[in-house]
Amino acid sequence: MSERLEDIAAAIVADGKGLLAADESSRTIKKRFDVIGVESTADSRRDYREMMFRAREAMTRYISGVILYDETIHQKAADGTPLVDIIKAAGAIPGIKVDAGAKPLAGFPGDTITEGLDGLRERLADYYKLGARFAKWRAVIDIDQAKGVPSANSINSNAHALARYAALCQEAGIVPIVEPEVLMDGAHDIDTCYEISKATLIKLYDELHAARVVLEGTILKPNMVLAGKKSGKVSSPEEVAEKTIKLFRETVPAAVPGIAFLSGGQEDEEATANLNAINAIGPHPWKLTFSYGRALQAAPQKAWSGKASNVAAGQAAFTHRAHMNHLAALGKWKASLEQAA
Repeated sequence: MSERLEDIAAAIVADGKGLLAADESSRTIKKRFDVIGVESTADSRRDYREMMFRAREAMTRYISGVILYDETIHQKAADGTPLVDIIKAAGAIPGIKVDAGAKPLAGFPGDTITEGLDGLRERLADYYKLGARFAKWRAVIDIDQAKGVPSANSINSNAHALARYAALCQEAGIVPIVEPEVLMDGAHDIDTCYEISKATLIKLYDELHAARVVLEGTILKPNMVLAGKKSGKVSSPEEVAEKTIKLFRETVPAAVPGIAFLSGGQEDEEATANLNAINAIGPHPWKLTFSYGRALQAAPQKAWSGKASNVAAGQAAFTHRAHMNHLAALGKWKASLEQAA
């Protein structure tokens, strides 16, 4: 495959393909395993992820790349094959989460800043040698209007950090996925999500431009425009699509090759239906696809439940969700396809 950043970015958003976000921290995946009654160990985490990476149909037809955690990019399968090699053998691209998580922003209660820039140049060089050709950095923008969250300083600081990360990635020959996540946890309405997302993306692209980041060699991983979970309102896929596309047309340069949505805590079918509605009102200047974690993994985790005898069932569940999101990325998904499964 070409090593040009632009070619790697284009491959990540190839028609109907999207990303599997398998970059949960050890603490997060322990929570997921607790739900299915599986002890979280290095071996159980490896066995679970290996199950997905060896789901041949899903990985070759529907998944363009996999975002890995530091532990996973170093791990070998039960037979001694590096997990990175299994991903590459399926024609997918290995990627890596490189941020060190969101920490409280000093002086701004309720706001966070993502850390991890120190030593990043050296870590990126190591990850490149291990096979990573794209990376991910997540900024977290919460909404709490009663407390004045987010502050302008939070948006500015996170956008600047994303731009510094992106420039270091491109220097290392790695495509940066920039993820400014406006959380859907609050009590805000859909219009507030739109306004905060707009302010965030405007600042992000100002900073990327200032840092001389080549937009054609980047991918945006944003939230959809949704009402907060605590608002008690559920937006229709059509409203989500309309407001999300309006947002992007006002903020995202056409030079960006693709936008790979995070699922942000949406239910499986909700994330698929919203992605489908967004693509159904195209065409758009950018490819619009998925970079889902929980919305691709909840079903296979439950089907697998830590048992070797359930590997085939877990792979079937993963393949089904990947197929549904493949169709949504093409604007061809229908709810009846879920019932037929």
